[in-house]
Amino acid sequence: MDRPEFYRFHQGEKTLPFEPQEYESRLNRLRADMAAHGIDACVFTSMHNVAYYSGFLYCAFGRPYALVVTPTDDVTISAGIDAAQPWRRSYGDNITYTDWQRNNYWRAVVSVTGTGKTIGLEADHLTLAQSELMDSFLSPRATIDVAPITMRQRMHKSAAEIELIRSCAQVADVGGYAIRAAIRAGTREIDVAMAGRDAMELEIAKRFPDAEYRDTWVWFQSGINTDGAHNPVTGRVLQRGDILSLNTFPMISAYYTALERTLFVESVDPASLKIWEANVAAHEYGMSLLKPGASCAEVTEKINTFLEERDLLQFRTFGYGHSFGILSHYYGREAGLELREDIDTVLEPGMVISMEPMLTIPEGTAGAGGYREHDILVITENGNDNITGYPYGPEFNVIS
Repeated sequence: MDRPEFYRFHQGEKTLPFEPQEYESRLNRLRADMAAHGIDACVFTSMHNVAYYSGFLYCAFGRPYALVVTPTDDVTISAGIDAAQPWRRSYGDNITYTDWQRNNYWRAVVSVTGTGKTIGLEADHLTLAQSELMDSFLSPRATIDVAPITMRQRMHKSAAEIELIRSCAQVADVGGYAIRAAIRAGTREIDVAMAGRDAMELEIAKRFPDAEYRDTWVWFQSGINTDGAHNPVTGRVLQRGDILSLNTFPMISAYYTALERTLFVESVDPASLKIWEANVAAHEYGMSLLKPGASCAEVTEKINTFLEERDLLQFRTFGYGHSFGILSHYYGREAGLELREDIDTVLEPGMVISMEPMLTIPEGTAGAGGYREHDILVITENGNDNITGYPYGPEFNVIS
């Protein structure tokens, strides 16, 4: 039997998260940047950029994947285990590589790029081992890190992206209300989390019947488990007076949104209420600062001053917000749009960013626990549009 190194296996109809013109627009902007930097071909290896420019979100399981973009072609490179699914879920062409011979992946890549070219790569994702193989197979004349270029493009959302993100935020609210309804003393964190996750997955299936469904999740924490923003769910049983942290994360076509709220079981003590109200005030102040022309560093410093004046800044544990788009807890990051002291990016219309101040009060201190509110805001011409609907604060979130 003559076994090929790679081949094309195309069957079924293409189904994409966006209309074809959305991907064509993204690729046109990328190709303009490629021409400006003298890049002959980009070899994207990250989940976020492969998905952003093609629509295909791969599942690696230890295998390499890619999207190769040249001035004329855009081709996803996928493993045989996926058959034709990558072709059905990607905008452009697709090549399947076989695994009977080591490095057929790179033979498929070079069939599109050719050798001796200037190659754009993602220095923040390509491993040392794969970089050496790329050099061996592609013999590039030069390599250029395109991760910063593509990140800047992803930070500016199209109208179609904002529409999808708005729907995602509404699904996050659905999960929030389901969690609220499941909270009661004697219930485990995991049971509450499952209620929120199930509600969101059903809502996603209703709103997006042609999508792929994966990766929607909930972090629901209680008591001491609220001290970190990304603490996993446990089997801890809720008790009266517990501080709670609600975090819903619906994933739709690789797009991430979030809803995060502080709650209490049945009652909140005076010390905790004071901290909670201060964090809510910082949240509201921060949202008022998110407008075109403000820099991320400037917004951060103003909130820092706000908390310092209340002797609370020492309890802040991370930045005040971040961008949204193609990202998750294990892929993607738009580090240029985070509310931190070292980020000078100026906010512009079409950017989407969260406001999420968090205060962590240590155990043994009055009001101990982690307090966090989180809303998603679209930067508009004159200010921002808050697309999160679930209420924040003590009036709605002391659950009796």
